Amino acid sequence: MAEANVHCKFIIEGVTEDGGKFRPSDWIDRVASMMASYGTSHRLVYSELMHPELYQGQKCLMIDTELEVKDPSMFQYVMNFAKSNRLKMTKVCDLDETQLGT
Repeated sequence: MAEANVHCKFIIEGVTEDGGKFRPSDWIDRVASMMASYGTSHRLVYSELMHPELYQGQKCLMIDTELEVKDPSMFQYVMNFAKSNRLKMTKVCDLDETQLGT
C-alpha cells in the first residue's frame, strides 16, 4: 500500500487569540502582496503559497506548508508575525486519496 500524501495549509485569521479584531484591517492584503507579482493583465496576482482566502465566512491569510520548503525565510516571517500578534491560526490538512493503494 502506498503512503498517503497529506497536503496542509495554515489559515491565519484577522482576530487575536482573545477575540479582538486585528488592525490594520488590510494586513492580510499587505502580507500576501509580499509574494505577489504583476501578471500579464497588469494586475496583482497572489502566490498560490500565500494568499487571501475566505475561511468560515471571514477573510484570512492562507499559507501553504510548501512555503516552508520553497521560501523558508518568508514562511518564518509570517509565522513570527502571527505569533507575535497572537493571531488565531488553524492548520488544515487534506488527504490526497489518489495516493492511496487499493
